[in-house]
Amino acid sequence: MHISVAFLLELGLILAALSVLGSLARRWGLSPVPLYLLGGLVLGDGGVAPVPAAEEFVEAGAAIGVVLLLLALGLEFSLPEFTASLRRHVPSAGVDAVLNAVPGAVAGWLLGLDGVGILALAGATYVSSSGIVARLLGDLGRLGNRETPSVLAVLVLEDFAMAAYLPVLAVLASGGTRWQALLGVAVAVAALATAFASTYKWGHHMGRTLAHADSELLLLRILGITLVVAALAESVHTSAAVGAFLVGLTLTGEHADRARAVLEPLRDLFAAIFFVAIGLSVSPGSLLPMLPAALALACVTALTKIATGHFAASQDGVARRGRNRAGIALIARGEFSIVIIGLASDSDTRLAPLIAGYVIILAMVGPLLARFTPTGRTSRRHT
Repeated sequence: MHISVAFLLELGLILAALSVLGSLARRWGLSPVPLYLLGGLVLGDGGVAPVPAAEEFVEAGAAIGVVLLLLALGLEFSLPEFTASLRRHVPSAGVDAVLNAVPGAVAGWLLGLDGVGILALAGATYVSSSGIVARLLGDLGRLGNRETPSVLAVLVLEDFAMAAYLPVLAVLASGGTRWQALLGVAVAVAALATAFASTYKWGHHMGRTLAHADSELLLLRILGITLVVAALAESVHTSAAVGAFLVGLTLTGEHADRARAVLEPLRDLFAAIFFVAIGLSVSPGSLLPMLPAALALACVTALTKIATGHFAASQDGVARRGRNRAGIALIARGEFSIVIIGLASDSDTRLAPLIAGYVIILAMVGPLLARFTPTGRTSRRHT
């Protein structure tokens, strides 16, 4: 078997650089996410030290990273608890859509984008990054906070909305008809509803099936089933992250504790690669012309996300500090916005650099703001 020397060298340099950046972040008491994103910019096309031989692996690793982040997040909650939270936060989904999609649509109209471009920009400003938020909550030790179920409910409801949005965008961007778009939406929504209902009714059986006394076999079972479920979800234009999250919800108690222990090192490795991949997907030189517009849009929609999180946490009776933390945690945009670039970038040459710059700004600013948000005492495990 031939092994590419360039691939091994570049991957080794990427991992070594991540270890240095992670150490600096820990020393400063920060989440490493912003530094990983900067590292990706440096290593991407047009950066200081591009890594073409390792790009394919990084892209695949990024997809696994999102899946593992949401799987680990699902392990923190029980299915009945989370289902109740979703029902309570349907109004939050409406507030989220109005406050965050409308600024993107208005910005697209002001920039003179066509209908596909306006729809794409509205989606990019609407949806938060499940991967970044999941890592952020873990890094800052806020998984047990009272506002965290509100944050997760907003994220999952956004992913549900993406199940309807992405087929429409994909069909319209490729020149398809409205009927084709509606058919794609119907298939995606039906598949998502079936998956959620099946998890709710038979999820405990899956939990028992995945459990095993041997750590190696436990890891292989959980990872294998999760990737299969994620692939099925992705195949019908539903987020792979939602599929992984549902698998995590099926494991509770001792099984969840053991799953977290065996998955943690793997999750951290691929999560770091995911953040680098976002940076790699952007050419620094292409960002400059659209940077003022991206910055203005980021300022507006950072405030609207804070308002969204504030409203969602208030639905759970969270105090003011917790509501502020919820809003700031939702600021970061990421993986879905990158997908939107891939689907709609041909509609206007300005769209890709605008969305990419917007994502980089908020993916860096969101974790930094969250780090310096007062913590308080809001653990739901003690209230």
